[in-house]
Amino acid sequence: MSKAVKPSDPRTADSHDTIRVLGARENNLKDVSVELPKRRLTVFTGVSGSGKSSLVFSTIAAESQRLINETYSTFVQGFMPSMSRPEVDRLEGLTTAIIVDQERMGANPRSTVGTATDANAMLRILFSRLGVPHIGSPNAYSFNVPSVSASGAITVERGGKTIAEKASFNQLGGMCPRCEGRGSVSDFDLSALYDDTLALSEGALKVPGYSMDGWYGRIFTGAGIPMDKPIGKFTKKQLHDLLYKEPTKIKVEGINLTYEGLIPKIQKSMLSKDIDALQPHVRAFVERAVVFQTCPDCEGTRLAPEARSSKIKGKNIADLCAMQISDLREWVAELDEPTVAPLLAGLQHLLDSFTDIGLGYLSLERPTGTLSGGESQRTKMIRHLGSSLTDVTYVFDEPTIGLHPHDIERMNDLLLQLRDKGNTVLVVEHKPEAIAIADHVVDLGPGAGAGGGTICYEGTVAGLRKSDTVTGRHLDDRVHLKDKVREAAGQLEVRGATANNLLDVDVDIPEGVLTVVTGVAGSGKSSLIHGSVSPREGVVTIDQGAIRGSRRSNPATYTGLLDPIRKAFAKANGVKPALFSANSEGACPTCKGAGVIYTDLGIMDTVESTCEECGGKRFQAAVLEYRLGGKDISEVLGMSVAEAEAFFADGDAKTPAAHKILDRLADVGLGYLTLGQPLTTLSGGERQRLKLATHMGEKGGVLVLDEPTTGLHLADVDNLLGLLDRLVDSGKTVIVIEHHQAVMAHADWIIDLGPGAGHDGGKIVFEGTPADLVADRSTLTARHLADYVGA
Repeated sequence: MSKAVKPSDPRTADSHDTIRVLGARENNLKDVSVELPKRRLTVFTGVSGSGKSSLVFSTIAAESQRLINETYSTFVQGFMPSMSRPEVDRLEGLTTAIIVDQERMGANPRSTVGTATDANAMLRILFSRLGVPHIGSPNAYSFNVPSVSASGAITVERGGKTIAEKASFNQLGGMCPRCEGRGSVSDFDLSALYDDTLALSEGALKVPGYSMDGWYGRIFTGAGIPMDKPIGKFTKKQLHDLLYKEPTKIKVEGINLTYEGLIPKIQKSMLSKDIDALQPHVRAFVERAVVFQTCPDCEGTRLAPEARSSKIKGKNIADLCAMQISDLREWVAELDEPTVAPLLAGLQHLLDSFTDIGLGYLSLERPTGTLSGGESQRTKMIRHLGSSLTDVTYVFDEPTIGLHPHDIERMNDLLLQLRDKGNTVLVVEHKPEAIAIADHVVDLGPGAGAGGGTICYEGTVAGLRKSDTVTGRHLDDRVHLKDKVREAAGQLEVRGATANNLLDVDVDIPEGVLTVVTGVAGSGKSSLIHGSVSPREGVVTIDQGAIRGSRRSNPATYTGLLDPIRKAFAKANGVKPALFSANSEGACPTCKGAGVIYTDLGIMDTVESTCEECGGKRFQAAVLEYRLGGKDISEVLGMSVAEAEAFFADGDAKTPAAHKILDRLADVGLGYLTLGQPLTTLSGGERQRLKLATHMGEKGGVLVLDEPTTGLHLADVDNLLGLLDRLVDSGKTVIVIEHHQAVMAHADWIIDLGPGAGHDGGKIVFEGTPADLVADRSTLTARHLADYVGA
């Protein structure tokens, strides 16, 4: 007889209130174990490179996503990126993780702020119910749906017989037929496509990848296009066939192929992609050969005439999408239509969320590819605020990036709203205002890179203040206003700036001093500086854009550091420098210097395995026999910047040229980076500081920095201020676009834009010294800076 099953304690289910991580070793984590409370807001702090992202993103979020992916069928998994299990002993209590990072949203030319959120879908339904004249379903208002018409025979059953009847079918879509919903049309500069004095066989085509030695030469011959006649002497028909011919079946050497004119081919292969995602040489060709202009048929609205003719209260859907969201919100609030009340309530809530999060200055027609990292992150956040899911783990990567102190308060409210819906919120953050709202804090460190990867503190914010960790000591740091500011050596004049929302701005930017340009997100800071200062001669602009480079690129190749190192190795061993390059003669022949071998498994994901020949060192065994100061080239590339700086300073390995570059890398706070670390693994802030280190050696001129404090720990902000001072003292004019009060307080001159965002901004609301700004207290920035310095 079986034993009676004892009923479990009804409260057992409630005991799963923590996420447990046991023995995490991902990247630089040193066997980290931690317990995180569920349905609470946990903030992860620590210096740059201490292991915060390794713990939160690479361990907790990655394993959660991997486990969810495994629940799908093998067929579906084939279309997903396969994720390997993180280096961790055990993870318990995981919930579904949603990562809200700063990756730019897909820059598909047809993706806008409205399509990325539910705003466009709601507006389309609204117009299909209330629009006058009524033109059709919501699809008739979508610039991503083309109109379709067809006719033919259909079979119907009548009186037991099946008979064929003629029928036609029409479905109205909102896509403008001329620009196909893109809002702009492209014209080709034919002189950039080919040289008409040459024949095709002589290399007349200037399009990347179109070599006449390969298949293209055979295809053109098969299509009947003359190969040895200069293009300038082609007949009209021959030129039309070369440039515009519709896809046509041809036979080349017994193989059936399709021939298509150059221009439609280029439109499909190059222009359908986001220009920033193209390879550098293809991008340069597109920028040279293609001229984009507003579509004359739809005037840039992307919509067909029918969609533009249907209106509510005198406005069509294109007018509403072009409005600033804060204005659209007011327009929607005035609509009183009981028949669509639930829809209006949902739309109103969505538009309120945009305004509350500080994105009220955007419009719904704004392409997602033009949003900054911080704007993308906040747009993604709005999608999740309206979600019905609860008990989810939301993971944020520095949500305060690009936010004025005024907007950080609103961001904090949203994070708490997500938590109060019953979600676990994990935030990687450096700003004291954002750390202050945490229920639980995990501080990693004590240092960066190999010097980090351990938990220094766990507990409340009050406990962190009392703890003797780097974060605890610096949490209440305040930069004081300078007693004496530098005098300007001259003026950079900006006159009549009107880019984006700027209202005919005139301003003089002082030369030879540290100028900080500030104002709420969307007030016009970037438009003013990038639009009117960056294009000038002698101005170097350092932003957080991706560094173009493959996984073979690393800090040593990017900064030019590898050249003096290779020469030093070559000189010490009496051989040629090319041997010490993993991309040249010294490369391991098996993996071609990549250190790993990629095995393509057809339908499955490509497998990456360490090369057995070189053990992942990337060089031939013979090259590793050569030494400099007792180290081989792979050991040198495995050093951190700080170690290499000491190594090349003196002794047998003394190399002043290398030491100078390493000095600059350490100067910008990148001492923990490994020389051979792939550039693809760097964060936005690290990329910017790497660019800064590279440009610091250039003589004279003007340096423009876009939020250099991104990703910087409070302790590193002091170093950055010292670095900015050294740059100014060396004779440079430094202009910083920044929200961090420490940088504002340290400035010699402040230019404050506002008073609000979008069309409520675009004016200079203050020019002067930080002390004058604090005394003035008339702007949002002034009030927050006064609170910060305790004035």
